[in-house]
Amino acid sequence: MRKSFPELGLARSDCIEMTRIQSVLYMAGYPSGTPREVLLEGKSRFKNFLKGKSDFVRDPIPETALKRLWKRLVEEDSPLVKWTPFGGMMSKISESSTPFPHRKGTIFMI
Repeated sequence: MRKSFPELGLARSDCIEMTRIQSVLYMAGYPSGTPREVLLEGKSRFKNFLKGKSDFVRDPIPETALKRLWKRLVEEDSPLVKWTPFGGMMSKISESSTPFPHRKGTIFMI
């Protein structure tokens, strides 16, 4: 992160390395170390509600737009933006293997 995004000024303590399934538990609000089997219960133990909106991004977001986004997020009480990367391995999976209409050309979902 320091090489790729030095402007963020991130330290190792700012980051948490985890597997995909650990990130699902983390984003759901479960404490670190929660066994993944808790997800099989079907209902969340937490009563947190979220209204969201998403979009599929096909072109890189200009730096000026990102600066406006960051400025707006700083003004919020509890800001949350989720970036879901696409491409990479998803681009290598045949469309006939796993149908997903947003595969081709989508960089990420925001």
